[in-house]
Amino acid sequence: MFRRLSSCHNIEDLRALAKQRLPGPIFHYIDGAADDEITCRRNTAAFDDCDLVPNVLVGPEKVDMSVTVMGQKLAMPLFCSPTALQRLFHHDGERAVARAAEKYGTMFGVSSLGTVSLAEIGAMTSTPKMFQFYFHKDRSLNAAMLARAKQAKFDVLALTVDTTTGGNRERDLRTGFTTPPRLTLRSLLSFAVHPAWSLNYFARGGFELAELKEHAREGSDIAMSVSEYFSNLLDESLNWSDAEALRAQWPGPFCLKGVMSVEDAKRAIDIGADGVMVSNHGGRQLDGSRAPFDQIAEIVDAVGDRIDVILDGGVRRGTHVLKALAAGAKACSGGRMYLYALAAAGQPGVERVLGNLRAEIERGMKLMGVRRVSDLNRSMLRYR
Repeated sequence: MFRRLSSCHNIEDLRALAKQRLPGPIFHYIDGAADDEITCRRNTAAFDDCDLVPNVLVGPEKVDMSVTVMGQKLAMPLFCSPTALQRLFHHDGERAVARAAEKYGTMFGVSSLGTVSLAEIGAMTSTPKMFQFYFHKDRSLNAAMLARAKQAKFDVLALTVDTTTGGNRERDLRTGFTTPPRLTLRSLLSFAVHPAWSLNYFARGGFELAELKEHAREGSDIAMSVSEYFSNLLDESLNWSDAEALRAQWPGPFCLKGVMSVEDAKRAIDIGADGVMVSNHGGRQLDGSRAPFDQIAEIVDAVGDRIDVILDGGVRRGTHVLKALAAGAKACSGGRMYLYALAAAGQPGVERVLGNLRAEIERGMKLMGVRRVSDLNRSMLRYR
């Protein structure tokens, strides 16, 4: 079925359009996860096990959706989590997402495996920006990335802590996905039946990992899977002392991305973190791990008065955001939600998904009888 952006009313519609427009290996990289993909599905399904209990006759004609997260004022309680390789999904890559996030007054995260330089992103946007830091074995690369994030005036540094080895992403093994795409008979056939994507990819400059290319050929000149990249180039010995030392080198807000336990959230406070992103990497790493929404209340109860707790992953609807906020999260973030949109239509696609979710959050707050995000609380939730 041929779809257009104007007919995309939710994330599932955008997913279908992305599948229509992307070569198979690239779509399945976005869509897939580790092993049996149980955790990936659970990340969203977890919200279905919790019901909202609205209050009526409160009359909130206008609602305030703004939140402050790690010192950053956002116009809505949802932001774009950092994701890798965005130019594979649309030729504008991170530029498209940065502009869309700025339009809606929310934060945008750039990955260490980004395809547009930090300097360019820093110069083109004024809204809050997060740099997601992968801790490499190459210490000179780590130092260079940190220096460039400072120079580009990024606001928040997020150290990803759940990728010391690559997850078993079986879809990528089946499709042969690599970055950059490895040219084989199978991949060329997939490119041939998606001529618009192929023309844009091959005619708009060479693919590269902007912040890594001067230190590592892997991922820019040498094709490899993301799992191989994690396993071969990231530092498997990453520990709390390394995280604390990195925190000491960063002058602004600092968070850990990939925290799932109360114990780790407490240690994040001990090393001076300003936030934790409760995340299982979209189910791409440890299949069978707990969903962020299933874990959010436990972490908030333990540390929510001392550190900002962010739910990362599984969000597909504005009501999912409301449930997470009622459970105690300061805000939500996600990757696939906007990657489908980016692949479907570039910047207009990302604007559409952010606009749809913003409208759903606003409508949901009015139907819940709350005027501001802080009015949401546990009394409005019932778990099945």
